[in-house]
Amino acid sequence: MSFDPSDYNELTVSETVIPGMFVVKLPVHGDSRGWFKENYQKAKMEALGLPSFDVVQNNFSYNDKRGATRGLHAEPWEKFISLANGSAFGAWVDLREGDSFGKTFTVEINPGVAIFVPRGVANGYQTLEDNVTYTYLVNAHWSPDVKYVAVNLFDPALGITWPIPQKEAVISDKDAANPLLSDVTPLEA
Repeated sequence: MSFDPSDYNELTVSETVIPGMFVVKLPVHGDSRGWFKENYQKAKMEALGLPSFDVVQNNFSYNDKRGATRGLHAEPWEKFISLANGSAFGAWVDLREGDSFGKTFTVEINPGVAIFVPRGVANGYQTLEDNVTYTYLVNAHWSPDVKYVAVNLFDPALGITWPIPQKEAVISDKDAANPLLSDVTPLEA
């Protein structure tokens, strides 16, 4: 996978098929030394429709192998997801009660594509190359006692076509044991 910064020259914010979830295209400025981007700029992004988001923590997940597959988790906070390097296939499932329960959205993310994920939407991803750094801003502090809802990454009912098949994916035992969508109780909206 090759990231070309010249493909990303305008800041845009677009809502997805999942209500309250947005794809953010970030301007990336590159030259012979590499590239630079404003990863999160509250005033500019909110002016384009991104919900107000008060960041309290910044997390990084380094994935050394292609096929590292994580999720699908719906933690009790909003997330602003981006990549510091590399590329990944992102997948999201709405676990909130209502008409959009079970609705999915997928997109390839790279340093020029970020995602805003509302509370109650399960988040997962699969790295498409080695050495991918996934980063996310959150509006609540992580704690080992936090309870969250999860759904199985490979549940056929979700209809997610992962680029790297399950038998080749690098996945934790905990994520592999996540319940099927039919066993998930929708979260209160």
